[in-house]
Amino acid sequence: MNVSDLDQRIETVRRFNRFYTKQIGVLQEGLLKSPFPLTEARVLYELAHHEQTTATELGNELGLDAGYLSRIVSSFEKNGLLEKHPSPSDGRQNLLRLTEAGQTEFAKINVRSRHEIGNMLGELAETEQKRLVEAMQTVEAILGAQPERRAPYLLRPHQPGDMGWVVHRHGVLYAEEYGWDETFEALVAEIVAKFIQHFDSKSERCWMAEANGAVVGSVFLVKQSAEVAKLRLLLVEPSARGLGIGARLVDECIRFARRTGYQKITLWTNSILTAARNIYVKAGYQLVHTEPHHSFGHDLVGETWELDL
Repeated sequence: MNVSDLDQRIETVRRFNRFYTKQIGVLQEGLLKSPFPLTEARVLYELAHHEQTTATELGNELGLDAGYLSRIVSSFEKNGLLEKHPSPSDGRQNLLRLTEAGQTEFAKINVRSRHEIGNMLGELAETEQKRLVEAMQTVEAILGAQPERRAPYLLRPHQPGDMGWVVHRHGVLYAEEYGWDETFEALVAEIVAKFIQHFDSKSERCWMAEANGAVVGSVFLVKQSAEVAKLRLLLVEPSARGLGIGARLVDECIRFARRTGYQKITLWTNSILTAARNIYVKAGYQLVHTEPHHSFGHDLVGETWELDL
């Protein structure tokens, strides 16, 4: 290969870089009409895909200068997008995780990104879509792209359409797994309707879990009194079980309740829901009351659990 051939290839790569950065909106002041430039948006992405991580791990994964990353982390913390906790295994490190506000901001970017990429692909025939994806995979392989270290799911606040999913999936899964009738689905519909109609953003939350762009889980924390919160409607899709999503959702409820100033979390479940009960036990909940009842077409044993905060 002579020098002119190499020069030509260099210019081809540079031309492609210019084309693609314009194509995906990297040159805009804020990526995907967000207030975040590209690097900050990428840091937000990594934080969303880690239950918790350290600045050192983030810097290594992204190849960012430590000082530059520190300024981004400090800005996120100042704006309430991120919180720090000392690492129990290394006193020199802080564990970083997104707050609910950070999850909300990432969710906006994530939805817009999927929408824009979907629109771009939608303008191509299926054969062209496959060629494009294969070409991108070829570039990754040749340049030695490493597998991403990321949680197989992410959490976000609720958004329009989620309540319908919660009602539908509770109705379907509890019918399939426990034989419960449609009165349970009706109960779930009442709970989510009340949540939306009387939602108090200062003292209540809903978290949705997503994997590969699809919703795979949910949980609600609602206000029962000034001092007591109630955990409701914990659900994880069968395809996503075993990833720790249920425990993470319950943990998010506990963190929010403590930060909000609640003194206790209570919940009601049934004895046959063994997987959920195991999560509550590991989180420190105590069984305080049991009562037989006939509901949803079955004889059941209802249980009240509590966690002192």
